Amino acid sequence: MKEVRRALAVRFAENLLRARERAGLSQEEVGFRSSLHRTQVGVLERGARLPQLDTILKLAGGLSVSPCELLRGMAWEPAELSGGGFQLTDPNESGDDHRPPPPP
Repeated sequence: MKEVRRALAVRFAENLLRARERAGLSQEEVGFRSSLHRTQVGVLERGARLPQLDTILKLAGGLSVSPCELLRGMAWEPAELSGGGFQLTDPNESGDDHRPPPPP
């Protein structure tokens, strides 16, 4: 896994673990509520894999949180003349995490 993809997977893992612990659910319970196998929840919580969109939506529904909660601290920075890139921020900062800051 490339470095950026790995960083995104780790951030998603941190957000998923935080949401699961806050809900007071086991990986097995989250898997059942999300129609996923518990091992898939574990793989995502370890940051070993990036989830697909349908998996993010299932997990958010199973945890009764917004998908934005699972994506907190991750954003895409649009390109100007070259390619864009992902931006990782502190997920504990307040503010609108799904929008990158305006250009200077």
